[in-house]
Amino acid sequence: MKFLDQAKIYLRSGDGGDGVSAFRREKYIEFGGPDGGNGGRGGDIIFEAVPNLNTLIDFRYAQHFRARKGGNGAGALKTGASAPAVVIKVPIGTQIMDDTRTTLLADLDKAGMRVTLCRGGDGGHGNAHYKTSTNRAPRRADKGYPGEERWVWLRLKLIADVGLVGLPNAGKSTFLSVVSAARPKIADYPFTTLHPQLGVVRLSLTEEFVLADIPGLIKGAHEGAGLGDRFLGHIERCTILLHLIDATADDILTSWTTIRQELKAYDTHLAQKPELIVLNKIDALTPEELAAKQAELEAATHAVVKPISAVTQVGIPDLLRLVQNTIQDHKNSQDSL
Repeated sequence: MKFLDQAKIYLRSGDGGDGVSAFRREKYIEFGGPDGGNGGRGGDIIFEAVPNLNTLIDFRYAQHFRARKGGNGAGALKTGASAPAVVIKVPIGTQIMDDTRTTLLADLDKAGMRVTLCRGGDGGHGNAHYKTSTNRAPRRADKGYPGEERWVWLRLKLIADVGLVGLPNAGKSTFLSVVSAARPKIADYPFTTLHPQLGVVRLSLTEEFVLADIPGLIKGAHEGAGLGDRFLGHIERCTILLHLIDATADDILTSWTTIRQELKAYDTHLAQKPELIVLNKIDALTPEELAAKQAELEAATHAVVKPISAVTQVGIPDLLRLVQNTIQDHKNSQDSL
């Protein structure tokens, strides 16, 4: 299945049904009077977040959604049938923006969450509605009220606990494939990951977290360099960031600062998320080289740097336990607020 994280679609709720002008004419009834019924209500456009979707690819092929018009009224005070709502199912984490992409209309971040974006028009009144003591035979009947229409943008932001960031070829895809059942593309050239990948990491029967891997960032990504920063939105909801750095790089400090600058340029709140710094591919270094690079990085970042090798799985269990504990501590602090 192809991955698509944004789409533009057209919505049109149903018009209300027309009221009718009718009169009761029955044998042996001297004064029948008006009995025209009201029109039915037009169908709504409803969005629903469902857990079994993880892409917006369906909206590449179906871009126009229209609800039906409400039924017209009839004689004998019969009200027209209300039209059924059109329910559009989207992945959890979908945001709905207006046509200009500046106003957030809805954020469906929980399973089963629903929002009515376009309300159907009300039905028009039949002539029975206008009957009064002074107007015994009204001939007025209203047409149904029009529905609403609009173009909207859908943007998917994946729901994950941990976001993997780093330069291309930092080993993020290999790390994801080792710690979870995900099978991302792995190769020895940059930008093997072209769209976000999700993996579930299970430490025990009761402990698990979701890991999101996004395409690698390079210097100038916020200006469109490489694949740009359009995929950074998928880690905005993450609890922590796992920053992988290639230990074989000539300048590991530049590797770290490049990603930090791109995060700040995209969103200062994203750059303020808790960050775990990981030095990957240590199997290619001697113990002396590893100690020197780890000390250099810890001195510059003022943080503990975890050395691992995704290929040989050295340091992986300790890192995953640290990640799980960090996530749990964050949840406990949020519950106490």
